[in-house]
Amino acid sequence: MMRMGVVRRFSSYCPWGGMPTHAAAATTTAFCFGGGEYDTNFAHSFPFASPHPSPRGFASDSISESPKNKNGTIPQVPPTVAAMRNPTSKIVYDEHNHERYRPGDPSKRAFAYFVLTGGRFVYASLLRLLILKFILSMSASKDVLALASLEVDLSSIEPGTTVTVKWRGKPVFIRHRTEEDVKLANRVELGSLRDPQKDSERVKNPEWLVVVGVCTHLGCIPLPNAGDFGGWFCPCHGSHYDISGRIRKGPAPYNLEVPTYTFLDDNKLLIG
Repeated sequence: MMRMGVVRRFSSYCPWGGMPTHAAAATTTAFCFGGGEYDTNFAHSFPFASPHPSPRGFASDSISESPKNKNGTIPQVPPTVAAMRNPTSKIVYDEHNHERYRPGDPSKRAFAYFVLTGGRFVYASLLRLLILKFILSMSASKDVLALASLEVDLSSIEPGTTVTVKWRGKPVFIRHRTEEDVKLANRVELGSLRDPQKDSERVKNPEWLVVVGVCTHLGCIPLPNAGDFGGWFCPCHGSHYDISGRIRKGPAPYNLEVPTYTFLDDNKLLIG
């Protein structure tokens, strides 16, 4: 009765926990506690039993003595189970459809450098293309560039008159000055001007004056051929400009702006 109790108590620690009670009673002490001789008759009855017990639940029983096929596999046993139960450092790879090269093969070094360099060149080209696309997306469109410059025919403008054209959404005054207007602009003393500037610095051809028609005070549009000095007058706050577009009286702090322009010929003017 004492022996049966020992068998029941320690049967869970032995790898043959599911064996019959009378067989466990005969071998429990020998296998679980290392006492007595190994029962060879019992080993033949249980071929997967081992004299060195292991915890239940681990597949540690060797199956190396099982019959194998010609290719080295064990029939009716999954390859993964066979590899786990028979660990070995001698692993044979299936190389029937590809070729393996050992790391650092000198014969393949040139090819590896070529692939790496080519890949980096492709990445650099793509990055350059993205940067160019981004920069070009911020540039002005064709319709905006078309409005950036304006060509004006001067042949229809009579001496002593002023015409107004639109350039970049702003009015531009073009005055065909007479000889008397030019002499009057050059007689002004620079010391009496709020924004001192010679007439010759504001014109490319003394006969023609080109200025932006926006008051430098608060952005109003002055009236041509008006004011105390024969130039322009801003009725909003009373700024007076002379025949050269220079501020002479009123709250405006600066002269009328001179845009960028060139003469294409005697009767053609390009603004912008």
